[in-house]
This record gives sequence, structure tokens and C-alpha cells, in this order.
Amino acid sequence: MLTLTIFLPLITGLLVLVLPRRSPGLIRWVALAGSLLTLLATLVLWGGYDPAVSGLQWRRTLPWIPSIGASYDIGLDGLSLPLFILTALLTTLVMVYVLPERERVQAHAFMFLLMATGLLGAFAAQDLLLFYVFFEISLVPMYFIIGIWGSERRSYAAIKFFLYTRAGSLAMLLSFLGLYLAVEPHTFSLPAIVAAQPLANAPVAAGLILLGLVLGFGVKLPIVPLHNWLPDAHVEAPTEGSVILAGLLLKLGGYGLLRIMLPTLPEAARQYGWILLALALVSLVYGALAALGQDDLKRLVAFTSINHMGYVMLGSAVWALSDNPAVRQLALNGALFQMVSHGLLTGGMFFLVGMLQHRAGTRSMERFGGLLGRVPLYSGLLGLLAFGSLGLPGMSGFIAEFQVLGATLGVSVWAAAIALLGLIVTTGLYIRMLILVVMGAPPENMPPVAPLTTRELVTVVPLAVLTLLIGILPGLVIQMINSTTQALARIGG
Repeated sequence: MLTLTIFLPLITGLLVLVLPRRSPGLIRWVALAGSLLTLLATLVLWGGYDPAVSGLQWRRTLPWIPSIGASYDIGLDGLSLPLFILTALLTTLVMVYVLPERERVQAHAFMFLLMATGLLGAFAAQDLLLFYVFFEISLVPMYFIIGIWGSERRSYAAIKFFLYTRAGSLAMLLSFLGLYLAVEPHTFSLPAIVAAQPLANAPVAAGLILLGLVLGFGVKLPIVPLHNWLPDAHVEAPTEGSVILAGLLLKLGGYGLLRIMLPTLPEAARQYGWILLALALVSLVYGALAALGQDDLKRLVAFTSINHMGYVMLGSAVWALSDNPAVRQLALNGALFQMVSHGLLTGGMFFLVGMLQHRAGTRSMERFGGLLGRVPLYSGLLGLLAFGSLGLPGMSGFIAEFQVLGATLGVSVWAAAIALLGLIVTTGLYIRMLILVVMGAPPENMPPVAPLTTRELVTVVPLAVLTLLIGILPGLVIQMINSTTQALARIGG
């Protein structure tokens, strides 16, 4: 069942490639049907998941390259299942969003479906080499999505994205090889490496391998100063590309920190935990300040992603620095909750920005004003997602950031204060955005903005409803992840 779910998008993509090109509508509907079936399959997996079990479920292990100790090893637990479902959900909503698009339909649909298989495989992989393969599969389609369907500077942004991510993934691969060589017998099995802790008494080697993982996952997260590719990639990518890039691809970095870096190198993470903490705090404050200075709505949302994903790095640093299992678990719960929340909120924000650009031909906040009176439903959704992004109580963002900040207080009051400063700036930038775009009087040269269509509402409303739902009932997510994070909190403690 798990294997079928992972490869169902790819199977759908291959089917799309053999459909007649003269039927773009059929191609779009087939791609949507495959995505919807994948989403239903992930919900079936969730229905069969036992949250009381901390170990892997739905696990499947088959020989792959026995001579080097690599296997096809997949499974789900509380770390991977929420991101697994999020991947299928955002892919389905993207397929709804692009239904009217008729340019290079086969290639466009195939790229997104291939990327979905890569993401699902990466979140389920329990073998480091298999994880790397799926990781790369998920990155390559985004290069073409930006380079072919992007804006004016798409070639520059695509090359920059690929070079940064490729350099990071090679650093990550070198660290995987270091872990592989350190364990006896040599294996890429992640559970076996975590159980063996082969570098517990080799601080120099562990530090170098930790550096490679921080570089690899830090580029994807991204953290400052490895973030430079992100604003250009988001601005030049098509709307649907930005949704997947922010909502899912960035999660590969956060997931890698929690799934691979912390449990395989707990002592090295503890030794260099203050460096991780400093990187997290710089990313939190820089992302907020950079977003505050933007007039382009898409660029603003892109920079807030650096701020929001900084909480994931902050949670990882707190895990490394704390000796208290309760504090460590709270940090992990907050970091994972933040990844889910960010996927919902930022995915919805990019959809709304894309819809506004499609109508008005611009993303400049100075060109808009008084949208509340002209398109109240659009304004309401934008305000709801903005309030969720700034961490308003009752929304998913508040639950995530409250947990991370609460855990940070258990390590350093000053670190919590700096993180709170980033939260204050984030609040200010979103309030500024709503005042300029939604409130006030419209400028004389404001372009016309039509109300949202039914298809667009189907795309955005589910994300808004879910961020409210898990903000009011966070136990829906916490119950799913709690046993896994509890077990992870005890590693190296």
C-alpha cells in the first residue's frame, strides 16, 4: 500500500505522457484524478496508523544493492506521516489550480507528478541512499518548472536554484558516505545507524559529517547565509511552482534535520548546538526584516519562509542543547507542527498572490488598496492566512511557534527573546501588508480585480479551513506525532 501510494503519481505522469496532445483538458483531469487518488491513499494510510506506536509502520524492506548494504526500505511514523499527507494535499490543489492552463500540458503535469513521487519517497525512505535518490528526483523537476514556465528571469533563477541545491545535496551525500563507512557492517539503513551510534566516540569525524548535513539540509530549509537562491526562485517560478517549493520542498531540509541529523549525530549536535541556535536566530530575524522591506507581495512571502523555517532550526538546536526530555519533545513537536502549518499557510498565500497577479498583472502593494470593499471574500482569505502566519491564537502558526518558543525558554531566555523579536517584526509586516492592500482607499490607477472563481475557492479554502482546524484542535496533529517525538527526545539524552 505504501509503495503504491509513493509511485501512483509517477504512474499517472507516465499515463499523461501517452495521452494525445490535442486533448489538454483530458490530460489535466487525468493528472488531477491521479493526485486525488494519491491523497485518498494517504488518508487510508493515516486511518490504519496507530499513534500509540513509536516505531515505523507500513514498513517494507527489499534488497536493492546488497553489495553495498543499500535496500528499498520504506515506512511511516509520526515524523513522516503529516508531511506525507501534506504532499498529497498540495499536489492535488495545484492540479485544481492549473486546470485552465493549456501550455505544454503534458510536460507540466508530468513534472509535478514526478516531483510528488520524489517527495513521498523521501519522506518514507529509511535507507540513506534511497533517501538521496528520492531527494534528487524531487529537485530536478522544479528546475524545469522554473526554467520553462517561470517569469522573465527564469533561466537565471533556475540555474541559481539548481546550483545551490546541487551543492547542498552533494555535501549531504558525502555525510551519508561518512555514516556508511563508520558503521560495521557497512549499511545505509537509517534505523541501523541510529541504533549503532558509530560516531559517538569520534568527535572530529562527527563534526565534519554534521557540517555536511547542516550544509545540505540548510540550503533546502533555507538558513542564512544559504538562503540566497530562495527569493529569486519564488519570484520567477509560476504560482503553482512557488506553492510546491515553499509548501513541500523546503520541508525536505527540516525533515532531514529531525529524521537524519539529530538521531545519527546527537553528541556532535550537542557540541555545536550553540552554532545551530545562532543560525536559527539569525534566520528568524533576518527573514522578518527582509520581508518588511518588500513591496512585491511574492517576494515578501518568500522572505517570511526564511523566518518561519527558522523555527524548525531553532527546535533542532533546542533539542541538541537540552537535557530535559520534556523540553526536547516540545521542541520537536513545535518544529514538526511548524512544517505542517507553514505548508498550509504559505501555500495558501502563494495561491492568493498568484490569483491577484493573474487579475491585475502586478504584485506591487503600492498598486492596491481597499480590496475589502471590492473583493471581500478574497480579502477575508488573505487576512485569515496572514493572521495565521503571524501567529494569532486559534491558528496553526500560533501552536507551532508557542511550542518552539516555550522549549527555547528551557534553554536560554535570551534566545527566546531574540526569537520573540522576529515574531514582533513578522506581525508588523503582515499588518502593514493588510493595511496597504486590503484597507484604505484604492489608488487612482489600481487595476480591476475580479472576485474569486469556484475553482480558485476550491484551491484556497481547504488550506484556510485546515489551518483553523489544527489551530483550534492541535491534538489532531500532536496525537499523530507524539509517540515518535517522545522516542526521539530520548536519543542521546
